[in-house]
Amino acid sequence: MRIGFDAKRAVQNNTGLGNYSRYLIEILSEYYPANDYFLFAPKKRENSRLQTILSSPNTSFVFPSGGGKLLPSLWRFSGVKKDMERNRIDLYHGLSNELPAGIARTGVKTVVTIHDLIFLRCPEYYRATDRAIYRWKFQYACQKADRIIAVSECTKRDIISFFHIPPEKIDVVYQGCHAAFGRELPEAKREAVRENHRLPPRYILYVGSIEARKNLLLAVKALQRLPADIHLAAVGRPTPYQAEVEAFARKAGLQSRLHLKNNVPFDDLPALYRLAEAFVYPSFFEGFGIPVVEALTSGVPVVAATGSCLEEAGGTGSAYICPHDEAALAEKLYEIVNNKELAAGMVAKGKDYVKRFSREKTAADIMKVYQALSLHLPP
Repeated sequence: MRIGFDAKRAVQNNTGLGNYSRYLIEILSEYYPANDYFLFAPKKRENSRLQTILSSPNTSFVFPSGGGKLLPSLWRFSGVKKDMERNRIDLYHGLSNELPAGIARTGVKTVVTIHDLIFLRCPEYYRATDRAIYRWKFQYACQKADRIIAVSECTKRDIISFFHIPPEKIDVVYQGCHAAFGRELPEAKREAVRENHRLPPRYILYVGSIEARKNLLLAVKALQRLPADIHLAAVGRPTPYQAEVEAFARKAGLQSRLHLKNNVPFDDLPALYRLAEAFVYPSFFEGFGIPVVEALTSGVPVVAATGSCLEEAGGTGSAYICPHDEAALAEKLYEIVNNKELAAGMVAKGKDYVKRFSREKTAADIMKVYQALSLHLPP
């Protein structure tokens, strides 16, 4: 098959949708090398995380030409269809909630991945204009796609509920995490990362953007109830919400125990997970929760919030709390950092659970969707 991808996020985003896009393209080209993969991206941009993909002989980029160079957003929205025809694409996969307008008229089979409908579930975190744009784009893609991939059962339920899409049109395919989180790390490397980021001997880790929906403040409040030698390290992109977190920490006298790290290189993340005594993810709502999978793969006990999909990511070996209950969060974390036997049991269960998110299984599940559609391609 000649398979096309919307590769905008793979090129331009270093987290979230970018990680998903790169991960999917990489594992498909690795496990199914007989196909040709075309990455349609509106702009060229240097990105070191693309090196593995670029080294694969069966992948190639397609960028706008002619007038498309002047209006790359319009090219991605609609003009890309001509380049699909020129490259004889059999199947096109929108990796980040969107499909080009009018693609149904091209005869190209289409798949779209829907990551979450948080803008509908938690509208208070979005401007009205953004919500309207997202709703149109997401609903259009769901209606026009031949198949929809949801990243969790939670997201599948939301697609059915909000967009009234038949459940039989939707496949749930879980995403795994980067292989780096499962590799052995020499102690010298771990300690070098600790020293570089000036982290204490004992800390709880949070990874994710520092925004209101992610609810980092709950973890800071719980920190008040934990022993003084336990710190909290939060790694992620800052938003104005970070100032609120910092203000609370100062008022509570916790500023020396809170370590906010906004620009951490990806290569340091595996060590930061391995050094942590526990991982906390108190988010109000997620589409899946890849940081939870990264933590379990790294061998770290997880405490996450109920209310969305995090039980799907964390399994029965992780602990869960209401995202409003700081006392419950503190209690769970206290048990983990003070009970090595409990922590070891959670780690063992977590490592077993994340086997279902292996690279090979994700690639096979995606390819199963593609191959079902390929049966209907013209000869």
